[in-house]
Amino acid sequence: MQPVPKRWDNRWQFEHLPPKSELPTMYDLPSEDPEEPGLPDDFHLLQPRLLSETFQPDPVLVGEFYTAADINLYYDPAHTIRYKRPDWLVVLGVPQVSDQSQLRLSYVIWQEEIAPYLIVELLSPGTEQEDLGTRVRDIEQPPRKWDVYERYLQVPYYATYSRYTNELRPFGLVAGRYRRLDRKEVPVADRQGLWLPEAGIGLGVWAGAYEGVRGEWLRFFDTAGQWLPCQSERLAQETQRAEQEAQRAEQETRRAERLAQQLRALGIDPDES
Repeated sequence: MQPVPKRWDNRWQFEHLPPKSELPTMYDLPSEDPEEPGLPDDFHLLQPRLLSETFQPDPVLVGEFYTAADINLYYDPAHTIRYKRPDWLVVLGVPQVSDQSQLRLSYVIWQEEIAPYLIVELLSPGTEQEDLGTRVRDIEQPPRKWDVYERYLQVPYYATYSRYTNELRPFGLVAGRYRRLDRKEVPVADRQGLWLPEAGIGLGVWAGAYEGVRGEWLRFFDTAGQWLPCQSERLAQETQRAEQEAQRAEQETRRAERLAQQLRALGIDPDES
């Protein structure tokens, strides 16, 4: 596996272009498709949320990162109306914003200058050929998602998942082309999927209930093969820890009271200094 490119460096695309300051920003970019698709269905809302909640990489390895779902990804400064809309992505080295006024409307590659580290597409009958790069396109048509992620942006890791077959297909960029990764490349016993060495975690298929909906979901696991907790699980763990601390404090109080009673029975005042 080749090193992860931190910066978008396809220099050929910048020839004969106006200065960066003259290119449109996220606020100026129009849509290449005047008939935008409808809002995501329930699965496309829940699954990306679970991915964002469980993407908990090694902070020493990764530092800051940015996750997003169903956001316009503008990839070509030579054709500024062209974009793709990944179901979920994560970018390393780009911070999440802390102020509402700074929330991104789009992810614009010539502004951010860092390509996504991992993109996940959720397959459906209408998008499978586009996501897997098998759709036949006319030379005048925009490139397919597969081509954009592989050739234009060189996203190091790409995964597709079908809720209909529960199949996760992981791909890694090798010599500039995607190669499907197999189980042996996950260094965690009894786990399969996509291992992300630069983040120190893996992506796999988990069977369970999320937000009250039972099924098979994509989520991340750690080096021990443990599924990383989602937000509700973290809250439950914190509540459990608080209850355990309260129980320990109560036990200590009772122990001190028993000791004080024993001292008084011996004629010793425990309150005397």
